[in-house]
Amino acid sequence: MTDADLDSPGEAVGRVLGTADATPLQFWTAVAPGSYLQLDDVVVTRRELPNREPVTIAGVVTQVRARHEGAQFDSDVFAIADGTLPAQVQEAAEITTTRVDPELYVPPTPGAVVHRAEGDARARALHFDRMERRIPMGMGRDGVPVYLNADFLDGSRGAHVSISGISGVATKTSFATFLLYSVFRSGVLGGDAVNAKALIFNVKGEDLLFLDHPNTRLDEPTSAAYAKLGLSAGAFPDVRVYAPPRVGDAAGTPDVSSRLTGVDAFYWTLSEFCTDRLLPYVFADADDERQQYTMVVHSVAAHLARYAQPADGGVSIDGVRLGSYGDLVDHIVDQLNDDETRSDWAGSAVGLGTVNAFARRLIGSKKDLARLIRGDLATRRPHSINTSESAQVTVVDLHNLPDRAQRFVVGVTLKSEFERKEKSGTAKPLLFVVLDELNKYAPREGSSPIKEVLLDIAERGRSLGVILIGAQQTASEVERRIVTNSAIRVVGRLDPAEASRPEYGFLPPAQRQRALLAKPGTMFVNQPDIPVPLCLEFPFPAWATRVSEAGRAPSETLRSITQSADPFAVVGSGGGTDDDIPF
Repeated sequence: MTDADLDSPGEAVGRVLGTADATPLQFWTAVAPGSYLQLDDVVVTRRELPNREPVTIAGVVTQVRARHEGAQFDSDVFAIADGTLPAQVQEAAEITTTRVDPELYVPPTPGAVVHRAEGDARARALHFDRMERRIPMGMGRDGVPVYLNADFLDGSRGAHVSISGISGVATKTSFATFLLYSVFRSGVLGGDAVNAKALIFNVKGEDLLFLDHPNTRLDEPTSAAYAKLGLSAGAFPDVRVYAPPRVGDAAGTPDVSSRLTGVDAFYWTLSEFCTDRLLPYVFADADDERQQYTMVVHSVAAHLARYAQPADGGVSIDGVRLGSYGDLVDHIVDQLNDDETRSDWAGSAVGLGTVNAFARRLIGSKKDLARLIRGDLATRRPHSINTSESAQVTVVDLHNLPDRAQRFVVGVTLKSEFERKEKSGTAKPLLFVVLDELNKYAPREGSSPIKEVLLDIAERGRSLGVILIGAQQTASEVERRIVTNSAIRVVGRLDPAEASRPEYGFLPPAQRQRALLAKPGTMFVNQPDIPVPLCLEFPFPAWATRVSEAGRAPSETLRSITQSADPFAVVGSGGGTDDDIPF
């Protein structure tokens, strides 16, 4: 900061306290009569040095206290209130340093004037002036925009976002979608924004199925809040929704109830299931990997890839045509129960007990996966989830699927998307993956195919342009390597037991306590540029978050790719390839 900056940084609110130690990284200021400081306020002071230029010390208020000066006993408060004992109220604020300029780490002088930082002084104190590309995240407690450094989101210097908070109140999914909206609409990606993609897994209700519908509850103050952030208030302009087929529906109709247009069914053909070796994702629980039958899983998957041949929509194995997932499971179990063929499928070194354990789990998957792995639908019909051929935002609806089926869809989809990015050999265009309940898919203990894919994304995704935006109720239960590879950490309202875990050590004590009280829409964001997490409030969604808020659907969604598919396509014809919003 220059001298000119200190001439008018903002109003004087107090002086550096002389009764408490002042250090270069933390000090207290006495609040002047008639003034106040609240948590998260940004302040600045200056230290004069002999034969050196003045040092400007800026920081954020991390604690505030008030006390009676002149009182000795607790009961003195009554005498003071009655006017029989002289005393005065004095407020003081703890300041945690965010920037020292120039970098001469000396403590501020007791008695030095402390100013509330405004304008350029505030931007410098929070390092916004050093951010070449700034993503608006919301408003600070002072009603001024707060920014995220895009370099730590898009992979330039870091990547990935971890969002934690209790369900229904922390608004994790709301913040994730707002962050996406800001990335796509703020201009920070430049020309790359047109081709950037987002893949969102919807695991709770149908609230995320209306991102392309304007919110009918949008009012003028909310629109003004968006404008203050440099954003236009509106829906996501380019969205495609995928949903699983209905149970027992031979036509493959998408299983959704609130949205009737612009929804496409996704599934995998039996041939794709065998050729792409998707069987391990049927056993995607962490518990499965602790069992010995995992060697049977990979042996059977290799056998299917080697011998299964496409046949009239289904597959043919050893001359036997199989037309459904149930048929395939029954055939595999029959072969494993046959003494003559068991070793060909499971290997010669596997015991019968292990084979039977595998068979029981496989049989149990028939009910959950039968509608996702099909041999009765047209192979030419569009059914694959491929973000490169989809809209800018692809929503995959999972909320009607049982847990095993959800794991299968998430694992296979992430695997195919990550492999596609690997083959492209370039980080552009970026792919943002929004996944809630991360602690279920990548738990701290155990191993599974999904967890391995997510670890790959966390550790190598930055170089490939795959950015994970993971949300969870408990970061303490998520694989450590995923959390530590997240450059941006966001916290909403926390459970008291969870807030005490070491995973939240980046929060100052006062912010940990405040996280227990945070209201919907309030988040604490930690980013590498700023040594103190910033508290912010992001605006009410400008897009519909439930069917009751949905305005008129954009014309682009009135027809889906399924509705425009070849009506003459027949089976076997070959070819083709959150949280409840508590606002």
